[in-house]
Amino acid sequence: MAFERVCGLSEVPENGALRVELADIDVAVVRFEGEVYALEDRCSHQDVPLTEGDVELFDGAPTIECFLHGSCFDLRTGEPTNLPATEPVDVYPVRVEGEDVYVDTEADAAADDDDRLRHAAGN
Repeated sequence: MAFERVCGLSEVPENGALRVELADIDVAVVRFEGEVYALEDRCSHQDVPLTEGDVELFDGAPTIECFLHGSCFDLRTGEPTNLPATEPVDVYPVRVEGEDVYVDTEADAAADDDDRLRHAAGN
């Protein structure tokens, strides 16, 4: 795991999102009902920033909504909860230490690589 500090907790609005531009990826750091989440800041349907949308409950799941066409993504899994999006976005582990928010953007990619290797091996 390679956690890196991405922002201060006070920079992320409660029930809102903050766009953080890292070297390789843009991350949405989201606060909702006291929890902090991190996911790729890109709608899988139209390639627009998710941080421009609302953070809300959708069918009981904490989500962020794409402002363009209304797809919502589960903050915990990255899975779309409604159309038109059908593909998930990457989610990343988050650690909060005091006022600092740390995100590991390498964790999801490593899990995807492991899944691809298992499928290639027939497991």
